[in-house]
Amino acid sequence: MSTVAFILTALVALIHVYIVVLEMALWTTPRGRAAFGTTPEFAQESTTLAANQGLYNGFLVAALVLGLVGPADHRYAFALFGLACVLVAGLYGAATLSRRILVVQALPAALALIAQLLAH
Repeated sequence: MSTVAFILTALVALIHVYIVVLEMALWTTPRGRAAFGTTPEFAQESTTLAANQGLYNGFLVAALVLGLVGPADHRYAFALFGLACVLVAGLYGAATLSRRILVVQALPAALALIAQLLAH
């Protein structure tokens, strides 16, 4: 794996670690509500749903981390799988929730995916 592919994949993983924290621990805080544009009432009512979303984002992080430091003969497959999942989730989120997700989630995943493909 090239250095660029490694760094971009690690960046996508870190972005998703932050999303996990926002959704699972900070959802009802001012920071969590600002990140997702929710009201205090909605945040309180949807805490369990947000935690569930956070858990799924944690699985994406796990795939990306395995793509970085997992068994050497499986890293590429894990990286491609994780990045493709993030890209699809980002495109879906941009289409259904906010175009901002294109920049925050889909674009970094696309760049990392391209770097992975070029490095292999």
